Amino acid sequence: MTATAEPSHTAPDTQIYERRESIVRSYSRAIPRQFNRARGVWMHDSNGGKYLDFLSGCSTLNYGHNHPVLKQALLDYIAGDGITHGLDLHTDAKADFLTALEDVVLRPRGLDYRAMFTGPTGTNAVEAAIKLARKVTGREMVIAFTNGFHGMTLGALACTGNAGKRSGAGVPLSHVAHEPYDGYYGPDVDTAALLEQRLADPSSGLDAPAAILVETVQGEGGLNAASPEWLRRVAKIAKAHGALLIVDDIQAGCGRTGGFFSFEGMGFTPDIVTLAKSLSGMGLPFALTLFRPELDIWSPGEHNGTFRGNNHAFVTATAALRHFWSGREFAADITRRGRLLERRLDRIAAEHGLATRGRGMMRGINVGSGEIASAITGACFEQGLIIETSGPHDEIVKVLAPLVIDDAVLGAGLDILERSVRAALTPALGVAA
Repeated sequence: MTATAEPSHTAPDTQIYERRESIVRSYSRAIPRQFNRARGVWMHDSNGGKYLDFLSGCSTLNYGHNHPVLKQALLDYIAGDGITHGLDLHTDAKADFLTALEDVVLRPRGLDYRAMFTGPTGTNAVEAAIKLARKVTGREMVIAFTNGFHGMTLGALACTGNAGKRSGAGVPLSHVAHEPYDGYYGPDVDTAALLEQRLADPSSGLDAPAAILVETVQGEGGLNAASPEWLRRVAKIAKAHGALLIVDDIQAGCGRTGGFFSFEGMGFTPDIVTLAKSLSGMGLPFALTLFRPELDIWSPGEHNGTFRGNNHAFVTATAALRHFWSGREFAADITRRGRLLERRLDRIAAEHGLATRGRGMMRGINVGSGEIASAITGACFEQGLIIETSGPHDEIVKVLAPLVIDDAVLGAGLDILERSVRAALTPALGVAA
């Protein structure tokens, strides 16, 4: 029997948040509940409400909340007084993680990367990547793409396209050129060819780049998915012009698009890859920058971070790699479930003349405006489904269900989404279209 959502309709007392927390907070405005526990694909609020989580911490909880294998590994480690914080000291937890990364992820895919432990968030991994590219090449310019999102610290923010995010910097965001992503001008314009032309033309005004930074699927930018052909072209362009290719796999990686890396099977190998979000497997802060060994030209301590040695995250990450990725079954199941999600979203979209976006278990529907998308996600929340939006105008209703979700529960959540889309787009139902 499929478990069902049971939302609470009692808002929490928010006085402490209004009195002490910065107004910069965002998710809690659209999801006005106080949560006290979570397990699997379900979150529970302090008033007894039960919610199906199609947000998954923006792809931080690919394996769901408090997965029992990961939780037990952490509990055992804590009970044994394992090292919690170790800067970059050698620890059993770090050695176990690096061994699992090598055995489970890198060697089976024919990849040879060094692992750099940065600060604990995705933006730290991106900062390290672009800093290394500039150090290796001796160049300053980074090519990023329209609708890209790479983080909120200054270097990563300079590579981010969204004007609202960029406006918070307070200083010029320079040394980055934002070139058109695949499909930016529609299906008839080859934006890879445009990039190649710009770099080949000494009068284009585009300086030789240190790196080309790209997401294979733009998570925050609207679930735009680049084609394998376009990505291969970009990889060749980077190599031809002496630039390093950086794939930002922070949201699209760790299985979200099917394989552990989002670029698997596409016929190119990035010079640098950034990972975070679901890398720890359990929502613990952990980010990693991977790069070809010959690029490892750092001086000791030249780039560091106090919390680059989060041993609790090493423990859960190791458990996640060995439990989910030691064979091919998990990736195959993600691919199968991604096709199920694709078919269902295509059906919902077709009913209203809309279009879908994305790849794997990283998909959504373009409903045309942020106002309509907000009405849909609000209606979903009232029925016990937590779901968010993305895109330059927040016009994409975005499904990021946990990768471990049962098919029947996924279907139940999509039933809620289908009802909410129909209500928002059907004037006869009395909801603004």
